[in-house]
Amino acid sequence: MIIAVVAIYLGLVIVVGTLGHRLFRNTAEDYFVASRTIGPVVLLMTLLGTNLTAFTMLGASGEAYRLGIIVFGLMGASSSILIPFLFYYLGTKSWWLGKRFSYVTQIQMIRDRYTSPALGTLLFVVAVLLMLPYILIGVKGGGDALAAITRGEWPSWAGSLLVCGVTFLYVTYGGMRSTAWANTFQTTVFILVGIIAYLVIMDHYGGIGKAMATLRETHPEFVVFGSGSYTVFKILSYLMLPISVAAFPHIYGHWLSARTARSFQTPIVFYPLCIAAVWVPSVTLGMVGRIDFTAPLNGPILIELILAHTGGVLAGCLAAGVFAAIMSSLDSQTLALGAMFTEDIVRFYGFDDQLSEKQQVLFGRLFVAAFLVLAFVASLFTTRSIFELGAWSLTGFAGLVPVFVGALYWKRSTKQGATAAILSVIGLWLFFYADSLNVEGAYSIGGTGLIPAGIIVPVSALILILVSFATTPPRDADRFF
Repeated sequence: MIIAVVAIYLGLVIVVGTLGHRLFRNTAEDYFVASRTIGPVVLLMTLLGTNLTAFTMLGASGEAYRLGIIVFGLMGASSSILIPFLFYYLGTKSWWLGKRFSYVTQIQMIRDRYTSPALGTLLFVVAVLLMLPYILIGVKGGGDALAAITRGEWPSWAGSLLVCGVTFLYVTYGGMRSTAWANTFQTTVFILVGIIAYLVIMDHYGGIGKAMATLRETHPEFVVFGSGSYTVFKILSYLMLPISVAAFPHIYGHWLSARTARSFQTPIVFYPLCIAAVWVPSVTLGMVGRIDFTAPLNGPILIELILAHTGGVLAGCLAAGVFAAIMSSLDSQTLALGAMFTEDIVRFYGFDDQLSEKQQVLFGRLFVAAFLVLAFVASLFTTRSIFELGAWSLTGFAGLVPVFVGALYWKRSTKQGATAAILSVIGLWLFFYADSLNVEGAYSIGGTGLIPAGIIVPVSALILILVSFATTPPRDADRFF
């Protein structure tokens, strides 16, 4: 029954995704940003879906099982507040510049803004390297989820292969429009599955009130914000992670696909509500899992709860929901990488006037396929948990945000300042990551509770400011303001 439900779901995704090809104009702009025609509702759902991965459904519930309600404060609540703010200030400005100068990638904007091909290439390399572990969150999560739900009847690699294969079909066929339509469908499924699972499992425990009362008796630290090692200091440092959204290449691509600046109003208003609809069930179910399950677990806590308290149909729906969360991110990520390789490498370095629109689309499709193959192979060997992979990727992208803020809103910022900021991110990221390899469990700087993003982001911003003031300002920055 589980496999049947998953098969039906994947079939529907392929149908919805390939429908976008009916409006395909066979141009690079249409393939990469849907000719900038995405309306407000689809923009909301695709931005939401792109941000929700196995990190949210499996990783967050797993951390809530281990740490309690504080997980919602660390990521869920801060995301619902900060991300709409970023949509308003950075998304709309990015859309305006993209529309004016025909950008389809963030590298093009940075390269033009600072008149520095070298800076654009540096940012390209860093963004690609940071994107790979974030992609692995989805590919590995899909495989692990299917293996756990079927109790090993389907191996992990089969689930990962399904995720990559289905994503390949509709992304290469229809590009951004197919991606946006499929994301709208998948995000709806993801939210509904989470809510249904929450209601069914909470009913087993006698309702949320009774479940929380039991937790207060058995694990009182799980229902208190800021208890134990999770101090206000650490919570504040976690606020640095959600701002990474502003540096994601795939989010930038969705910003550029909007029909008008007004299209951002719906995501700005309704994004917090949608985040709550996703994070509250995930974190709550992870917490109540402590009532019946003790470590070590056979699989993700959410899957254990579903298999223990529901039937095969809902278990299949959970697998479909996990796949929905994964593919609604994976498609945008690989499409963004395809756009970057095509526009920022192939076209920029020697083939600008030689590639037709059809050839640009072909290159984009080939790069999408290549990254999906690479992600699948890498997922077979990675051992870090979903949450750890996500946190390190987010940390790197968060450190890049000052560069984009400076490019969009600070006329005095210079290419030397931006380059120095990016190099500081690289150096600090590598240092903290190497240090984390010697630490068991959750990593913080010197055991203080401060996560690396809490240092990397301020340092990046400070270096951008200091070096920019120490160097000559760009001459033609006025056209960006």
